[in-house]
Amino acid sequence: MSRTPVWKSIAETLSEEIAKGHYRSGDKLPTEAELSARFGVNRHTVRHALSDLTERGITRSRRGAGVFVQSAPVDYPIGKRVRFHQNIRATGRLPQKKVLRIETRACDEKEAAALTLTPGEEVLVYEGLSLSGDAPVAHFISIFPAARLPGLAAALEEISSVTSALTSIGVEDYLRAETRVSAERATATQALHLGLREGDPLLRTVSLNITPDGRPIERGITWFAGDRVTLTVTPD
Repeated sequence: MSRTPVWKSIAETLSEEIAKGHYRSGDKLPTEAELSARFGVNRHTVRHALSDLTERGITRSRRGAGVFVQSAPVDYPIGKRVRFHQNIRATGRLPQKKVLRIETRACDEKEAAALTLTPGEEVLVYEGLSLSGDAPVAHFISIFPAARLPGLAAALEEISSVTSALTSIGVEDYLRAETRVSAERATATQALHLGLREGDPLLRTVSLNITPDGRPIERGITWFAGDRVTLTVTPD
């Protein structure tokens, strides 16, 4: 089994500490000398770790001044009414989405069970990236029952917000019925999408949204960049 390079372990430790709020946006990280003493390595190894954090957009280096935290992780509440755009605006940042695909296909067994469909019925697949400002924070795949939501595909072609697209076809409200959270490692494709390294930590959520009368309308899978998002559970 191959060993993790020491510089990579240092970079992961520092990124986790930034994600936990030990260092906030604008804070200066310890000096190379201090980090060398802390981790028991030479400055070259520390410099490699700090360079990696800068390349990933977590920190910025100012010549003669040191290395500073670029941005704090986004605080992302999970509750009955989870709205991406609303959550990001609450942080003072501009929410954006990059659409990767919108397509209609037959559903699989898990999708059928979640959305109360017959296996093979058509579902609408909406895949994309969620951004806070210019930084990608999540990769998502949303599955909708196609026959139950006529016009949604066309709406999503024009409106990237799921909430706004649903409103435009007459779905005024929806609720989060359940959310399951687990930890995963980024695949090569996810790392490319999110500006991470392959194997970096992700937070994976699998959720089900329903209308107020209980009809399932969306099964969503989202992979959040572990060092850019803090998931919080809000009271119902």
